[in-house]
Amino acid sequence: MRVDIWSDVVCPFCYIAKKRLDAAAEESGVELEVFWHSYQLDADAPARQQISNTERLAQKYGRSIEDVEEMQRNIAEMAKAEGIEFNWQTANSGNTFNAHRLIHLAQSKGLGNEAKEAFFFSYMTQGLPIGERETLEDVASRIGLNPVEVDDLLDSDEYADFVKYDEEVAREQLKVTGVPFFVFEQRIALAGAQPKEVFMQVIEKAQTLPEQPPAPVCADDSCDVPEK
Repeated sequence: MRVDIWSDVVCPFCYIAKKRLDAAAEESGVELEVFWHSYQLDADAPARQQISNTERLAQKYGRSIEDVEEMQRNIAEMAKAEGIEFNWQTANSGNTFNAHRLIHLAQSKGLGNEAKEAFFFSYMTQGLPIGERETLEDVASRIGLNPVEVDDLLDSDEYADFVKYDEEVAREQLKVTGVPFFVFEQRIALAGAQPKEVFMQVIEKAQTLPEQPPAPVCADDSCDVPEK
């Protein structure tokens, strides 16, 4: 079953949702073909934040440090229930543009899931600065990407258009305002870190959708009406 997912690697709910989706697919006995799409929560972020995530979020949302700490603890409890260790005190957010480019490279080699998982783990559990080159190279090495290809990518604009295109589709066509965002079989959309049971229901629904008949198309200078 095809699932397209828009997410960011510094989004804890995206990691939680990934774990829940994986569990739902396993329990449903369905093999997923996942296509990861880029979505930057803060495209203007520096490679590494100079203040803690708690301070940054408090400033961004105009909330107290105590409120943000409580929010982070609640997210950590949610993550723990899915087998994720969210060390929010040491998590170091930053610009994720290059991480998304690396995920596209990995996906071209059938390693998209591995790359996404490694970036989530690096950010949420290890507290590595997700926008710095050393972290990017570490993740790439961990999943077996060729270091020469990785260096070439980081020294160029390779896959930059892929990241921008993903975000355009999300905002202009799908009207996505937050992540994670899922599209099952290119026909059923679902937003947020839904419970495993909801993912299972959507998977079941996607399996029972009738096949769409061929639709009229034009290619070059010719137009075809499909036979009934």
